[in-house]
Amino acid sequence: MILIINKKMINVVVAIVLIIVFIAAALFIYGRKDGARGVYQPTNTEIKPISQGINGKYIAFTMNVDWGNEVIPEILAVLKEKNAKITFFVTGRWAKEYPELFQSIIKEGHEIGSHGYHHLNYGSLNQAQNEEEISLAEKEIMKYTATKPIYFAPPSGAYSDATLIAADKLGYKTILWSIDTIDWRQGSTEGVILQRVLEKKQHEGAIVLMHPMPETAKALPQLIDSLREKGVEVGTITNILSE
Repeated sequence: MILIINKKMINVVVAIVLIIVFIAAALFIYGRKDGARGVYQPTNTEIKPISQGINGKYIAFTMNVDWGNEVIPEILAVLKEKNAKITFFVTGRWAKEYPELFQSIIKEGHEIGSHGYHHLNYGSLNQAQNEEEISLAEKEIMKYTATKPIYFAPPSGAYSDATLIAADKLGYKTILWSIDTIDWRQGSTEGVILQRVLEKKQHEGAIVLMHPMPETAKALPQLIDSLREKGVEVGTITNILSE
């Protein structure tokens, strides 16, 4: 009887140890979390991603686009009404599939950045694969604009040393964020989005991550007005990185 109990206990201990090892390995691979998305931390390169600007007169609004087509016209209308220019990070796949909508963003004078060609986990790709995805996106984007994008926002904020090196090699600065609206998550209403942004202590030079979601479009007017009341102008990545 004692022998049977010991065997059961051993099995339980082994199972617990395996679970701990699995969790530790996952944490090592995926690094820290921003929101619900994995962010790979660089270890062997001096190249760093940018999540905060130096120009305190501005706060950068970034809109990552790989879906949400039906909301983009409303967002563009709000931005036009408020006379605000922001940075749209688009995937090459999306630009190819929706060229007219992409051109409407360009015509409104908004800054265009790269979101890679496909919406992948770039942190799991090697350097050659990262270069291919970024290059393909650039080729597609430049079919509609003569201005080469110089900013790259990896989907879900996932990156590795290989991602940073590949982007730098191709002439890009890798952009993350300092304020996440998490507008893609269920329950992210207009009020919740406003709270997530406006309750942050530092808006000067910050980078706000958004997506073309219906509640984001609703929150935009008040966000812009409230930030302007605080003395911070809504702008692009270039605005916050310029002296």
